[in-house]
Amino acid sequence: MIKTTTSLTLVPPVPVPVPVPETGGDAPVSGAFALVGIGASAGGLQPISEVLASAPPDSGFAYVVVQHLDADHAGLLPEVLRGVTPMPVIEVDRALTVRADHVYVIAPDSELSLEQGRLVPRPAAGVRAQRRPIDDFFRALARHSRQHAVAILLSGMGADGAHGLAAVREAGGLALAQLPSSAEFEAMPASAIAAEVVDLVALPAQMMEHIGRWWRMEGMARLPVERERESLRQLFELLLRQTGADFSNYKLSTVLRRVDRRMRLRQSATLDDYLAFLRANLGELDLLFKELLIGVTHFFRDPGVWDQLRDAVFPELLLAHPEGGEFKAWVPACSTGEEAYTLAIVFREAALRMPAPERYSLQIFATDLDLDAIGRARQGIFGADIGAQVPADVLRRYFIATDEGGYRIAKDIRKDIIFAKQNVISDPPFTKLDVLCCRNLLIYFTPKLQAQLIPLFHYSLRPNGLLVLGSADTPGQFNDMFAAVTPSSRVFRRLDAPPQRVVSYFVTRTPHSQLPMSQNPNAAARPSLQQQIEQHLLLKHTPAAVLVNADGDILYIHGRTGAFLEPAAGKANWNIHAMVRDHLRHALASLLQQAGANVGPVALRGLALTEAGGPVQMLDLSAEALTGGELAGTVLLTFALAAGAPAKRRSRSGNPQVQELERQLAQARLEIQAVRDEMQGSREELRSANEELQSTNEELQSTNEELTTSKEEMQSLNEELYTVNAELQSKVDDLSTVNGDMKNLLNSTDIATIFLDGEMRIRRFTERATQIFKLIAADLHRPLSDINNELDYPELEQDSREVLRTLVFCERQIPTRNGRWFSVRIMPYRTVENVIDGVVLTFVNVTEFKQLEARLRAVQSGEGDAGPAPR
Repeated sequence: MIKTTTSLTLVPPVPVPVPVPETGGDAPVSGAFALVGIGASAGGLQPISEVLASAPPDSGFAYVVVQHLDADHAGLLPEVLRGVTPMPVIEVDRALTVRADHVYVIAPDSELSLEQGRLVPRPAAGVRAQRRPIDDFFRALARHSRQHAVAILLSGMGADGAHGLAAVREAGGLALAQLPSSAEFEAMPASAIAAEVVDLVALPAQMMEHIGRWWRMEGMARLPVERERESLRQLFELLLRQTGADFSNYKLSTVLRRVDRRMRLRQSATLDDYLAFLRANLGELDLLFKELLIGVTHFFRDPGVWDQLRDAVFPELLLAHPEGGEFKAWVPACSTGEEAYTLAIVFREAALRMPAPERYSLQIFATDLDLDAIGRARQGIFGADIGAQVPADVLRRYFIATDEGGYRIAKDIRKDIIFAKQNVISDPPFTKLDVLCCRNLLIYFTPKLQAQLIPLFHYSLRPNGLLVLGSADTPGQFNDMFAAVTPSSRVFRRLDAPPQRVVSYFVTRTPHSQLPMSQNPNAAARPSLQQQIEQHLLLKHTPAAVLVNADGDILYIHGRTGAFLEPAAGKANWNIHAMVRDHLRHALASLLQQAGANVGPVALRGLALTEAGGPVQMLDLSAEALTGGELAGTVLLTFALAAGAPAKRRSRSGNPQVQELERQLAQARLEIQAVRDEMQGSREELRSANEELQSTNEELQSTNEELTTSKEEMQSLNEELYTVNAELQSKVDDLSTVNGDMKNLLNSTDIATIFLDGEMRIRRFTERATQIFKLIAADLHRPLSDINNELDYPELEQDSREVLRTLVFCERQIPTRNGRWFSVRIMPYRTVENVIDGVVLTFVNVTEFKQLEARLRAVQSGEGDAGPAPR
């Protein structure tokens, strides 16, 4: 959440020493070291460089950089980062022991895991667009380092990293994200912030400062429980007043670990300091509340449990109802809904194996304390990473790809689930359930609270109902209330325990000891004489009535309505338009429309009601839209029969006017019937057109899924190419600098130099060479023989080719046409890989030496011609 950024300025750093182990930077990472994972994608080179540039070289931390890299290009990231930090930068192309004050970089086309202090690379698996290397490493980091794990998420496209940050936070580590406005591509950090899995949001250059503050609190923010029992009680009271949730029955170790984590983030050394901070910052109470809820879930967690439900348990349940049935389920502590949707999918898969799957339905009530989690669960939208949790065929059938690269749950699954806020500890439970799925919740509660919830679950389930628990949950001492379906199963079947045993453990019921001794416990169950009389009057003297909602679904029936309503053939349908008898259907539809448009009751009187073989009766039908409280939006329909049977119909009158009216009435009835038949035909045509449109929509959805897959692959490739481009740009900048240095070096030597390639074409030359050869910038890549020069050296090209053939350098002193002399040296040109790729010509001006040599020879020659000196 964005509001977590307040932690960056609220609390000053605590001036305490950093607990760095004595072994120094070469020691392997142990429990005393923080391991910092850095995840990035497109646009991540600059923020990665800023983070590492701000990291002290002797911090005692180890750093692992995971970036989306293109497998078809050599990784340049390690070389680039070596120019940013003095720490050793190593590419992980083999298993390596992690050492402090080192930087490790993922190799292209690989994934990283952590095993016993070693980084282990593995070849990347799966489709490139569906790979999540950052999530995978962050999860491994959370499992390995737990509370010593630090995860940083930087610039990038997509949503990779969000689930990994959630795992690090769940393990007690620190999760950071780049401020989205500072990122070149803000999608990755923004998605993590939106998912509320980030502890701190900061600029990359400031992150190491916050990590250092957090690490300095290691070992400092500990709770001396015995001395601060009162402070802990006050903390629970603050949470209860702010959120309505009582955490006093949660396991103390779990609560303390999460409170300790918030204390470290807020730089509070004692619980009293943190309490003072909570009272001054109520927003921190909401963050602590979310921290304590432990909303960790995903699809098909513990696949063996779901396989057993689909293949054995649910089929047995469905076979016990061959005529079909409507089942109910409850998923408490559903978090963001993955487990509830998994239950709906597994039930649907089991029902599809039955002869008539449309006869079976499962209504699921999914509840949680966290309103934000409930809101996300209702949307039914999940990230692209669920592809690693959900089997491919299930993903194809029950999910729809979104434009953002994620998935939306299918409507036919979403409509079976009702999400609501509920406290399983204090709020009334759902009852008459067939399935109760409470997985990995009881482990966070004290034995006392578990002893209250297990009988509550027994009370909520029908006989032989199913209780699905997590891998670490058991019914405990209540083994006479539940029995495992199989010996090692996590699915339990409700047993018919004796009532006195259930009452003795079910603390929410009033014990018999609180009843007056003279009162018969069963007396309250019998209605009084007044109640019996009132019930009799209601049945005999009030008209039949039906309460319906805005869609016509029947919510409540009063009295006998068999003369007006009858069940429709086929699948059970409790809609008033389907159940009303044919001769009343059109009148009732018109009346409901009038009731929705008018204030007060509306009525149709004198409707003829006929039954086969029975007398004609007159019916008054009225409807009134209700507006009060829970009845808002509903309509009350009342059916009132006229008192007594009507008189027999008289024979037709001889009055011409009456006959004309009867004729017009008959004609009107025929026209109405024709209109009804026409409407029925139009309805059938519309239904057929709707089916065709649905078929076309399915084809378009299939095409859209293919395009979405192609888009994801292109996006992934674009990220990798962007990363490669950034690395190459950095390399080009370095080469430009080296090239400038080389050019200045050659020009500063004041020696004419020409570089030729293997075909004797000009590759490079210095400015001094232009005084010997008529060279200009456009002459690059031209043969040297095409350039005019001042040298009297026609064998220059021949000597150059000979040097290239023999690799033996050649040196000659050559005169020019204007009387100068140059020492010409021809040497092979060797590349960095020690490959001969041309020659290098150097021209050193030796004119002065030649002139001195000539003078010396002249002097020596003059002395030789003179005779011996006279005596």
